[in-house]
Amino acid sequence: MQLTKFDITEFLAEYWQQKPMLIRNPWAEWANPLSPDDLAGMACEEDVESRLITLDNGALSAEDGPVPEKRFRRLGRAPWTLLVQAVDQYIPDVAALVEPFRFIPDWRIDDVMVSYATDGGGVGAHFDQYDVFLIQGLGTRRWQVGGYCDDNTPLLPHDDLRLLADFEATEEWLLEPGDILYVPPGFSHNGVAVGDDCMTYSVGFRAPARSELIGDYCEHLIDQLPDDDRYTDPKLATQDNPGEISAAAIAKLHKMVTDQVNDPAAFALWFGQYNSTPKYPDIDWRPDFVADADYVRDMLAQHFPLARNPASRMSFIRRVDGGIWLFVDGEKYDCQGDTAQLAERLCALGLPEVSLPMVQTADCVELMVTLLNQGSLVFESH
Repeated sequence: MQLTKFDITEFLAEYWQQKPMLIRNPWAEWANPLSPDDLAGMACEEDVESRLITLDNGALSAEDGPVPEKRFRRLGRAPWTLLVQAVDQYIPDVAALVEPFRFIPDWRIDDVMVSYATDGGGVGAHFDQYDVFLIQGLGTRRWQVGGYCDDNTPLLPHDDLRLLADFEATEEWLLEPGDILYVPPGFSHNGVAVGDDCMTYSVGFRAPARSELIGDYCEHLIDQLPDDDRYTDPKLATQDNPGEISAAAIAKLHKMVTDQVNDPAAFALWFGQYNSTPKYPDIDWRPDFVADADYVRDMLAQHFPLARNPASRMSFIRRVDGGIWLFVDGEKYDCQGDTAQLAERLCALGLPEVSLPMVQTADCVELMVTLLNQGSLVFESH
């Protein structure tokens, strides 16, 4: 799918992380990529993260999936909403919705959540900590957007949902199939289905919290440090009051900590692996067979197209020596020369265009074999 009536430069300059934007059907041709029945079927699966939101006597309730098939039959006529996370990892046509938004770097992209709602269904007025493009896929939804919120904004008491205690809409739109609403982090919003068979595709983005970065990076550093790396003070001088922690001691202790934390190269390597860890790392995407070098060369010789697994996260960092670090699903790969060019091509827009002449070196073949066998790449049938 392509966005044909959308000014990316204007959007990034005036809207991204600044204010909401309504984008009226910008697609070359819009087609809803998933049926409601297929979405419901996914919600019944153990390995798929889903949630059912129901409205009863004006109060919203939430149930975590998997959702038994018989539960759908008992829902009745009261408004309800089904939410299914990371649908792009399972449905190629839904994964295709991400491609038009890759003017935002891949490392910021999270997943595509899909919601289905009956007339009046919704999840209540709330705000998110991340950017989201809300694509109307089927039916009609009324969206209201309000002011900016933060951690001090009052919430209603609720065990499962973060609902705003006070929501005042400043803008309101009715979205039809193909329309998109962009909502930056922190802006309050509320969507309600108008009529049945309302489907919305939420292309969400990641924004690491400072606390998350500090906590996870420090935990990583601690795992790397030997137990005998300790404070020392040879040639210690006496001091007037033994109860004082001297300025010299504080400075040395502080340096012990900051020397480890303040290493940009080490942080970059850690972040590349940390950020590329799959959303659901316990899911095994490895193929049933084991690829080898001959298989790779044979498939490329027959011009089979190569595709990335939508569940895989892939990015790279350039190095001062001209090589790159490639990060795929939490692992890092040292790539130089032809292998670096191959790695960059694997991370580029669209299907990776890889031909047999590009992978003549043993290192290139080895990289492709590794990524195929861990399920990060796959050859598609003609």
